[in-house]
Amino acid sequence: MNQMNWLVVYPEILLLVAACVVALVDLTVTDPKRRLTFWLTQASLAAVAVMHAMALQVGLGAEGAAASVYGMQGLVVSDPMGHMLALCAALAMMLTLAYAGPYIGERELLKGEFFTLAMFVLLGISVMISANNFLVIYVGLELMSLSLYALAALRRDHAVATEAAMKYFVLGALASGFLLYGMSMLYGATRSLDLPEVFNAIQTGQINATVLTFGVVFIVAGLGFKLGVVPFHMWVPDVYQGAPTAVTLMIAGAPKLAAFAIAIRLLVEGLTGLAHDWQQMLIVLSVLSMAIGNLAAIVQTNLKRLLAYSAIGQLGFMLLGLTPTVIDANTQSAANGYSSAMFYMVTYVLTTLGTFGLVMVLSRAGFENEEVSDLAGLGKRSPWLAGVMTIFMFSLAGVPPMVGFYAKFAVLQSLITTNVAGYIVLAVVAVLLSLIAAYYYLRVVKVMYFEEPAAGAPAIESRGGVGVLLACNGGAVLLLGVLPAGLMALCRDVVVRALVG
Repeated sequence: MNQMNWLVVYPEILLLVAACVVALVDLTVTDPKRRLTFWLTQASLAAVAVMHAMALQVGLGAEGAAASVYGMQGLVVSDPMGHMLALCAALAMMLTLAYAGPYIGERELLKGEFFTLAMFVLLGISVMISANNFLVIYVGLELMSLSLYALAALRRDHAVATEAAMKYFVLGALASGFLLYGMSMLYGATRSLDLPEVFNAIQTGQINATVLTFGVVFIVAGLGFKLGVVPFHMWVPDVYQGAPTAVTLMIAGAPKLAAFAIAIRLLVEGLTGLAHDWQQMLIVLSVLSMAIGNLAAIVQTNLKRLLAYSAIGQLGFMLLGLTPTVIDANTQSAANGYSSAMFYMVTYVLTTLGTFGLVMVLSRAGFENEEVSDLAGLGKRSPWLAGVMTIFMFSLAGVPPMVGFYAKFAVLQSLITTNVAGYIVLAVVAVLLSLIAAYYYLRVVKVMYFEEPAAGAPAIESRGGVGVLLACNGGAVLLLGVLPAGLMALCRDVVVRALVG
């Protein structure tokens, strides 16, 4: 723990160097389409993804606690869970940039800073995922957040985008303050910023219980802001709707993996001894998010706003997986709960990438394709695009055989197998609220196939390689729903190894 061990952070070092190189190279680019900048960015992200994949393979080959390697004097940890989430985040960012290319090119957003800031967003995500110390978590959080604020405001001549960026900045700063204040109170109560030492202090009772309880409240509130769950959700619909769709996807995709990672690092690895306190708070946040998110989505006519409230409900469902009764890596209930939550988050991000990617494919210069009514007649105008969108909507609704069905089933199963009456009631409530959600997802499908397009609706143009990516994305959602066992087993394996380490 006292060694620097720079090899632990070599993917992050490469990403930092690559971001600087991309920023410098872009200064010499004269091509308005910035092909060199785009491909250099994608190559850098691919290299980072390969590094995490190799490290994941090595970690899975190790036994027990040996799968976790510490570096930077114990400030960061390299374990299979971190490498898997970082790998998924890198792939999600690559797909985001691929979908965003034509969209930002038509809106004068195709600039070097877009790609550089996207790489810094991923760097912040990677730092949070590998953090083993409160300050490292906060540094990664601020790096990601500040980059996203700048991206949301990149369209400076657009009043709605500027307003969304300002709301995101103000409320994001409030969330960061909550998290930082909670961390400071935990430091005051346990006299340490390192997660393992905090865990040990709580287990041995060497704490100030009152201060610690208040600290946990602020920690959960800060995580609630970053996840966008009720009652800390007020920024989500406005930012999703107001930001350029490419930036909306960057907010809705990879950062969710980082939020899940720090929830595991802080609550499970660091604050296990206070599980009874934060579990109750997560249950309240979960039920409120599913109820308010799904009910509010019913009345939305703006597609991006509908997907924002959908995200609130989906993340509320995911939180159910973080509330097993027994917090113990050796118990069946804990392993099932955390692995099901991780599976849910990974597959939700995959589905979200395709959904917003399709929205961007259907958009044109001067036409944003943001209203549900803009999808009218898509089944006739472009049957294959309508089919892909149907796959995404069915997955979000939890209709078999899409992966969203198995993800919801896994979370509900983890609740029911605890054999606690209250958790069985919670599972029933989650099912009922999911039925409400099915209404507005199926309404989108109904609009595509059973309503006529408005007069003067723009023609569907071919997007070449982006269309192929959409098809592959939809195929992955369907394939993982039919064959989910491999990914589910991997999630379980990496979560158990992280908790044991």
